[in-house]
Amino acid sequence: LAAVDPHVLALAAQVTESREQDIPLLLLKLKGILNSTSLGHEESKKIKQDIYNYDLTRYCMLVLRQDHSRLHGGWATAAQLAEILSHCCVGLEVKEDPEEFYKKFLPSAIDNLLFLGRRLQARFIRAIKDEEKQDFLCWFQTVTDAICWLVGGHIQLAACVLQNDHFLRLLITDDVETAIITMSVLHSTLRVNSSVLLQVDEETLHSVLDELVYKLSSTTNPVIGNAATKLLLLVAKFCKQLVKLLTARYKGLKGLLSNQWTGKGFDRDLGQLLDLLDLEQSSGKGEMQRQHQAACIIQATWRGFQTRKRLKKLPQAVIALQRSFRAKREQELQHLKKQKEDEALKLQVQLQRQRAMRHFHERQLASLEIIHASQVNKYMEEMEGKSALTIQRFWRGYRARRNFHQQRQSLKEHKAAVVIQRAACKFLEKRRRRRRLSSWKDPKGLTDEQRLALQQKVDDYIRLHPASQMSEEMSKELHMQAQEKLAQFLLRSRLDQRAAQRRETLLAQVNTDVDLLMNAPGLAEITEKDLNVFMSRSIPVATKARQSHNTMLKYTHCPWWKKLGEEFVEDDVIPDDALNAELGTLFIGGRK
Repeated sequence: LAAVDPHVLALAAQVTESREQDIPLLLLKLKGILNSTSLGHEESKKIKQDIYNYDLTRYCMLVLRQDHSRLHGGWATAAQLAEILSHCCVGLEVKEDPEEFYKKFLPSAIDNLLFLGRRLQARFIRAIKDEEKQDFLCWFQTVTDAICWLVGGHIQLAACVLQNDHFLRLLITDDVETAIITMSVLHSTLRVNSSVLLQVDEETLHSVLDELVYKLSSTTNPVIGNAATKLLLLVAKFCKQLVKLLTARYKGLKGLLSNQWTGKGFDRDLGQLLDLLDLEQSSGKGEMQRQHQAACIIQATWRGFQTRKRLKKLPQAVIALQRSFRAKREQELQHLKKQKEDEALKLQVQLQRQRAMRHFHERQLASLEIIHASQVNKYMEEMEGKSALTIQRFWRGYRARRNFHQQRQSLKEHKAAVVIQRAACKFLEKRRRRRRLSSWKDPKGLTDEQRLALQQKVDDYIRLHPASQMSEEMSKELHMQAQEKLAQFLLRSRLDQRAAQRRETLLAQVNTDVDLLMNAPGLAEITEKDLNVFMSRSIPVATKARQSHNTMLKYTHCPWWKKLGEEFVEDDVIPDDALNAELGTLFIGGRK
């Protein structure tokens, strides 16, 4: 291994042992180390590698987040540290864990630099004295230059810059000087990596273009107009698709450019942008006409198809209408017939009642003629009594049926209360039994006579059955044999357990694959999302885990009366059947 630079090693030791407020000033010594004229290209790379390995670049990046108005050196130190950070990262080739450097460290560095730029921009806008404003503007320019230098050394950071919220807020400002510097950063980024416009999301692209068009429409400053026009020209030259976006999203952009910015000192760039917009607009009109003609042809074909389809279905509609009319007429005739039959039945029942009443009166008169005059009153009393009993019997039956219908709900509640009481009694009885079994009582103490008798029995047994004598070598050999058998048993049990786990894993995997194949759509209907389900093992595992979680939630949220028929178990115990229904096909990933 090559020796570490002594200056870097000494600086790392000082940073580690110093207080937090003294670290920024110590890190400024990195500038002298990097600017050493005696260093060649390879030596410079070695110095940067040592600085990164001793986390000095990470210290620089973290210091940028601090409020430097309370630290020694102020914001000038922060601007110099930003410049040092960009120079340390450009030309650095990390061989150990490059993913950490390129995917985490560099995006974090860009975010911290943009955050520092926002702070400097805010203090520049709030500053009152001209000297303070000039200092803050100079420091802001240094930070933006560091960002451009870092993006130039690592072009993949262009997307990070455009998608960063701090950069969009730097761009969305009404201050002329900082806006010009921010647009110069955007121009440098696009020149380094023009394809970044197709890599960022649509919302970010629209936000950047909206701000550029807004600056063209809201200001008359030729410097702002020149910078915005150059940026739009660079965007339009890169991709024809972006020209279509400009013409479609900003309808009055061409008139705004030609009316407001002609003769402002940048007519060459303005003319190129207008030519590109005119070319796209002319091709867009022809495309619109072709699309309109195609739409008319499609509509005419569709209307003809619909008309022919209705004409084909017309006989079937007439037949269906006739069938429904005949069915309705037949239904009305059946209703009239049934109504006449009901009326005839009512009339017949009424006639039968009249005949029965007449027959009853005739029999009563005949009985009165037969009975002696002295027995008439007695007979009438008996008939009145029988009639009263009949009326009372029918009334009691009607009242009992009415009370039964009224008390049906209370009877159901009574039965439910009985079921609940029975279940509660069983539960309390089981708990009482469990407490009786779990409660352990100390045995009664032995008396002196019982203790002596028991000791005598033990001595007699020892005398009759003396223990066999074993030498120390035999006991050690027996102990070794027992240890070997125990180790063999544990090894076999561990192997059997691993084999059982493997069988369960393979069975779960087969069940998961069968479930996926059964629920998979046809080849004609399959999409990229369905393909990802078969290519990734984590998606079915997550799905099954979510299903089992929902099953456990449903079981715990069940009302209490649905659990009365089950054995009383603890609240946090879920029945195995409810889980096996969902976990039976869950694949548990493991090594093959």
